[in-house]
Amino acid sequence: MSARDPLTAVTEAFTSFVLGKIETTRLPVRTSTGQAQAVYLPTAAPGLGDSGVIIGREVYSGKGYIYDPFQLYGQQLPAPHWLVLGESGNGKSALEKTYVLRQLRFRDRQVVVLDAQGEDGVGEWNLIAEEMGITPIRLDPTAALDQGIRLNPLDPSITTTGQLALLRTIIEVAMGHGLDERSGFALKVAHSHVNATTAGRQPVLTDIVERLRHPEPESAQAMNVALEDVRAWGLDVALVLDRLVDGDLRGMFDGPTTVGIDLDAPLIVFDLSHIDRNSIAMPILMAIVGVWLEHTWIRPDRRKRIFLVEEAWHIINSPFVAQLFQRLLKFGRRLGLSFVAVVHHLSDVVDGAAAREAAAILKMASTRTVYAQKADEARATGQVLGLPRWAVEIIPTLSPGIAVWDVNGNVQVVKHLITEAERPLVFTDRAMTEGSRVAGGTGPGAGAGSGSGSGEMGGAAEPSLAEALEAETEARAMAMERRGYDGADGPSESTVARGA
Repeated sequence: MSARDPLTAVTEAFTSFVLGKIETTRLPVRTSTGQAQAVYLPTAAPGLGDSGVIIGREVYSGKGYIYDPFQLYGQQLPAPHWLVLGESGNGKSALEKTYVLRQLRFRDRQVVVLDAQGEDGVGEWNLIAEEMGITPIRLDPTAALDQGIRLNPLDPSITTTGQLALLRTIIEVAMGHGLDERSGFALKVAHSHVNATTAGRQPVLTDIVERLRHPEPESAQAMNVALEDVRAWGLDVALVLDRLVDGDLRGMFDGPTTVGIDLDAPLIVFDLSHIDRNSIAMPILMAIVGVWLEHTWIRPDRRKRIFLVEEAWHIINSPFVAQLFQRLLKFGRRLGLSFVAVVHHLSDVVDGAAAREAAAILKMASTRTVYAQKADEARATGQVLGLPRWAVEIIPTLSPGIAVWDVNGNVQVVKHLITEAERPLVFTDRAMTEGSRVAGGTGPGAGAGSGSGSGEMGGAAEPSLAEALEAETEARAMAMERRGYDGADGPSESTVARGA
C-alpha cells in the first residue's frame, strides 16, 4: 500500500479524535454457493394445517401435505369443491381413490362416484367397492332384458318440481337446444296429468310418452287451442323420451327404481363404464343421476358428502347439465357437499358449447390440482386458473404422481404417496402394468403405465412415510372408537396423519 499524504493522515487523526474511530472499508469476501447458503436459510410456504387426510409430501420442503375441504372451509376455502386436471397416465385416478379411501375412515363421510371408465367389463372403482362390501349400481342398457338396475326420473322421492326439471333437462340435452314454450307446455300438462291419475304404483316414463301422444281435452281447453295443436307441440318431446323407453337407453330409466339401492352406504358407485362416453347418452345419464341424487341422497343430517365425477367434461360441456350441476354445487355450503370434477383438458370445457356455465363451475372450485400437461395446454390452463408463472413453467416437466396444488391461492408442488395396502386397489390398468407390479417396483413412477384410459398410476409408495401414514391412520381410527366417536358433529381434530 502506498504511503498516504501527510495532510490526509492529519485530517483522519483529527476526525477520529472528535467523532470516534472511523470504520475502515471491508474487502470483498470470496466464497462458494455451498458455503453461502448458510447465510440465506431455505424457507417454505406455510402448509394447510394438520387437520385432514394426508395427500403426500411437498416436493420442495419435504413436509407432509394434508388437505380436507371440510376442515378448511370458512378458514382458507370459500367453497369445498375441487377440480383435478391432467393428461392420462400421470396419477389422477390413484389420487382420487386414495383420497376417498382415507376420507371414508371417518364415520361422518359418505362418497358417491360416477365411474365412467372401466376394464374387464367392470368400472375401475369395482375393486374398491368389493373391498368395502359394496355392490356398484351398474347402469347398462344391454342388461335391460335381465332386469338390470333402474333409476326412475318420476320416483316419488323426487319432488314434482324436480321431476319436471329433470324431464326438461333430459329432453334439452338430447335435442341440443332449449324447449320452446309450446313444447314445454305440452310436457308440463302431460306430467301433471300422469302424477294426478297414477295410483298404486310409481309413475314411469311410458306414462308420460303415452300422454304426450294422446293429450287430454282438458289441457287444450285450458289454453283455448285445438287438441291437435297440443299433440303436435308434444310430438318431439315424446320422440326423445321414447329413446329412454324403447331405444338405445331402454332398461335404465323406464321403470320403478330398483329396490335395494342403499343410499346410506358409505360409498355409492354408479358404474357407467358400459355407456359410450362419446354418445349423447352420457350427459343424459349425468343429468338423471345428478337430479336423482339431489332429491334422494343429499339430506340435512350433518354428514359430510363427496360427489366425485370421472370424465366430468360430459357435465361441464353441456349447458343444460352444467346449469343443473351449478345448482347442485350450491349445496356445498348449506349441506356439506364437496364436488370433485376430474377432467383431462381444460380446453375441453372452456372452448365448448357451455363456456359460460363452465366458467361458473370453475369459479366454484377453490381447489385445483394440475398434473403434467403439454406446454401449450399448461399455458392455457394457467391463464384460466390464474396460476403463478413458476407453476405454469413446471407443469410440463412434472413426473407421474407429482402435481401443482392451488388451494385458494396457496400453491404447492406435491408428491402423492400411496401405501402398500392401497396399491392393489388403486392401480387398475392390469393389462399394462402386471409385470412391473409383480416385480415389486415401488420407487418413484414405478409401474407408471402408458396412460391408456384408466391407466393412471401416479405417486410412489415410499416405505418410511407410507408405512407411517398407514400406522397412524389405524391408530387414530382406533382412538376415535375408544372415545365413542360417532361422527355426528365431526371430530375435534380429524387429522388422519401428519407428515414425517
